[in-house]
Amino acid sequence: MNAHEIDFEIFGEEMQYVEIELDPQEAVVAEAGSFMMMETDIKMNTIFGDGSNQDNSVLGKIFSAGKRMLTGESLFMTAFLNIGQGKKKVSFASPYPGKILSIDLSEMGGRFICQKDAFLCAAKGVSVGIEFSKKLGRGLFGGEGFIMQKLEGDGMTFIHAGGTLAKKTLLPGEVLKVDTGCIVGFTKDVDYDIEFVGGIRNTVFGGEGLFFATLRGPGTVYIQSLPFSRLAGRVLASIPRGGKDKGEGSILGTLGDIVGGDNRF
Repeated sequence: MNAHEIDFEIFGEEMQYVEIELDPQEAVVAEAGSFMMMETDIKMNTIFGDGSNQDNSVLGKIFSAGKRMLTGESLFMTAFLNIGQGKKKVSFASPYPGKILSIDLSEMGGRFICQKDAFLCAAKGVSVGIEFSKKLGRGLFGGEGFIMQKLEGDGMTFIHAGGTLAKKTLLPGEVLKVDTGCIVGFTKDVDYDIEFVGGIRNTVFGGEGLFFATLRGPGTVYIQSLPFSRLAGRVLASIPRGGKDKGEGSILGTLGDIVGGDNRF
């Protein structure tokens, strides 16, 4: 498997985007909706599956697209090909506040496991597949279900994490306990399982869920401080109920909102 060799640069702090430089006839594939901007002479094509070209038969393409459907992604991806004579640039943006992580699969043993919605874009030739959990507990309580995304190949790939990104390198046998939603991804040798929090008070009143994810080394693990599910939950919890808002703590209530410039009625 030989993915296209691409150059890149990541811009921004909280809302990042990655700018990829393509040589003539080089291409990058991306999830639908991640495109930001591109220069002229870059041709955009919608492709069926991940575009890794491991099996060009009809059944092979259907199987490739079906794997993406199981992870909750679209059946289609978008390929951006440089058809010009010189170097051209195309950019892809983060879907929500966080960090973009660049991963060279050739330095990761050719495989990286990540959460289902973490993938942003990759050099054409990288395979975006599925990783089934072989453990019942992990599948039922792991937050990501039985299926995670598996990125395979020898090229560059880019994934997105919410909030601040933490990188942890685990020694053989070393264990890291993590909130199940905070895992971004890990290298192929990391053993991933689920552990019950334990204790009646922790279970009933802890507010942190019933299970930890346990990650056992050797390998590298990437953790996000703000999973999208947590962000969405906080937003939903702040939505006014019954047409009334919280007034943001103002003792004047609605009158204070009007004085402050909020003219909603």
